[in-house]
Amino acid sequence: MNRITYWLWQYKGRVAAGFACLMIVDVATLCVPLVLSDAIDRLGRGDGSLLWSGLLIVGIAVVALVFRFLWRFFLIGTSRRIERDLRARLYGHLVTLPASFYNETKTGDLMAHATNDIDAVTRACGFGLITVLDPLVMIPFSVGVMLSINARMTAYAVLPLPILTLVMLGFGRVIHERFESVQAAFSAAMEKVRENVSGIRVLKAYVQEEGTERDFARTNQTLANENMALVRVHGLFHPLIELLSGATLALTLWIGGSSVIRGTVSLGPFVAFAQYLSMLIWPMIALGDAVNIFQRGRASLGRIGVLLAVQPDIVEPESPRPMNGTQIEIRDLTFAYGAGNGAPAALTGINLDLDEGTTLGIVGMTGCGKSTLTHLIPRVFDPPPGTIRIGGVDVRDLSLAELRRAIGFVPQDAFLFSATIAENIAFGRPDAPREEIERAARLAGVHDEIVAFPDGYETRVGERGLSLSGGQKQRVAIARALLVEPRIVVFDDPLSAVDAEREEVILANLREFFRGRTTVLIAHRISAVRNADRILVLDGGRIVDSGRHEELAAREGIYRRIWTLQQAERRAVTE
Repeated sequence: MNRITYWLWQYKGRVAAGFACLMIVDVATLCVPLVLSDAIDRLGRGDGSLLWSGLLIVGIAVVALVFRFLWRFFLIGTSRRIERDLRARLYGHLVTLPASFYNETKTGDLMAHATNDIDAVTRACGFGLITVLDPLVMIPFSVGVMLSINARMTAYAVLPLPILTLVMLGFGRVIHERFESVQAAFSAAMEKVRENVSGIRVLKAYVQEEGTERDFARTNQTLANENMALVRVHGLFHPLIELLSGATLALTLWIGGSSVIRGTVSLGPFVAFAQYLSMLIWPMIALGDAVNIFQRGRASLGRIGVLLAVQPDIVEPESPRPMNGTQIEIRDLTFAYGAGNGAPAALTGINLDLDEGTTLGIVGMTGCGKSTLTHLIPRVFDPPPGTIRIGGVDVRDLSLAELRRAIGFVPQDAFLFSATIAENIAFGRPDAPREEIERAARLAGVHDEIVAFPDGYETRVGERGLSLSGGQKQRVAIARALLVEPRIVVFDDPLSAVDAEREEVILANLREFFRGRTTVLIAHRISAVRNADRILVLDGGRIVDSGRHEELAAREGIYRRIWTLQQAERRAVTE
């Protein structure tokens, strides 16, 4: 799969048809000098009947026109199909990779793979293939006819070809190395643009427009320098080929002209010889282009191949077991990001039983492991085997699709797509009727604000939902989770951007929805979890306390300190 021939073989029928059409065009084109040679010789003998020769050339042109269209249709069309397949393969692979992969990989690199690299492979499979196939017909046929005209002239004409081969091989290696450097620089530039555009609000808030412009100018200059290094090699490459071609023509004029003067070769065959030699120049240059194009395509396909070789560490079990309930059991859970790299544990020795249909609240200071725990339940990150069970079954033995469809997950950082509000809410159920979408929005406490927009539910939210406030984005994300009617609800502090008063209203709406569903609710504000059936207090990745709100608030500990502080803040605001 990391070879261009692999992708071409997938469309071998179309490639063969394109090659056959290309051969017909080349043979038709190569017949024209023979017709002209005969016409010139007849003119030399005083025979002026050239109508048949003219009609024959027109007929050859018509045949070439038809089959030139066909070889473009088959060969260039094949390259576009390969482009489609490769991009689909790349995208399909990317969506299987875990969140940890995206934590470590720059988006700019991925965009470079999906644009420049795929374009280089497309050119290799299209124009590059043509530059290889075309000489396979042109060179043998031309050289064969030239030998029949004059073997001595042919020997001198093809003398530069071995030198040309050595030049192409040497330049090909250099082009390959420099193109790799260009692609790496392009990835860095793409990442810089993406990062600055995504962080445009922070950039403007800190008045760093000029600073980021200077920073990007350095990155952009590096890209320009790498491109210029490639251009210098490429710029020397073609003139060398043209120099060798010019030397061949000069030898032909010198030796062939002398032969015509001596009468050993007539004028018609000499003109035909010169035309065939001119036709050889294009395949010679094309072979040079082929080296360049295939080196770029091979380098790009190698980069894509490295990405495709990354194996997802969260995979479907070989024999998935059915989910028999929503009771959550956690046993001796210890988890570290980047396990094996010496990273400190984010969670240590977690043990928990959450009965079906009950609500669990989780609180704790920032960085205590709350979000990590919620990401392990739907296998956004993979827990160690046997540590998390749902309905008595290890989550690693459940079908990923069944597990995740059963969970309504709202992460802390609500993400919206560049689509309408209705489409964002219905993302998990694209066929959901409008009344159900509106019902979910009402439960999430965002319906009234949506209908106040000029386009209502058809309002487009822009990239990452930036046209909405933080609280509106969070509530749209909540509505999206509610619409799928999940059996398990996992909310990771989804109301952090909502004021306390509105939070109370939304939670009141959700209590009826939570009834009968197993719910895990993380919150910074204790008011959001005080009605939970059980509350866990995390600190340093460990459970340091648990119980109901009244019990935890009555005894000394982290929970009581947080509750007291938040109550004082609330009184200060109301006063």
